[in-house]
Amino acid sequence: MADIEPYESALDAIPGAHPYPRTSRYHDAEIGVHRRPDGTEVRYTKRRLLPPLDDAGHQEAQPHVVGAGERPDLLAQRYFGDPGQWWQIADANPVLDPRELTDEAGRIIGIPTAGGFPQGDRRV
Repeated sequence: MADIEPYESALDAIPGAHPYPRTSRYHDAEIGVHRRPDGTEVRYTKRRLLPPLDDAGHQEAQPHVVGAGERPDLLAQRYFGDPGQWWQIADANPVLDPRELTDEAGRIIGIPTAGGFPQGDRRV
């Protein structure tokens, strides 16, 4: 039986193919290629830069007052219909750890508009 190429290799041959689904925070991240001394290519995801925050430290978004027991994934389900989109809420707020978003009841966080952020200038 002939050797079958792995799925990832087949995608590499398709121009514009990306290893991450459209709902992934890494979908728009650039894919880099590192060549080892033996010639082997290693693909990796380059740094994902975030949209710029305003002077208050938030992306343009609607405010949400955190209630007791809320979590980023539950907020993503409520606002976007997909708990896997919690990262959009994290990106819209000045936090390093997404748990910081909801660790304090009464905190006001920004919820980005559905459809994500506008393209353009980004922050590191």
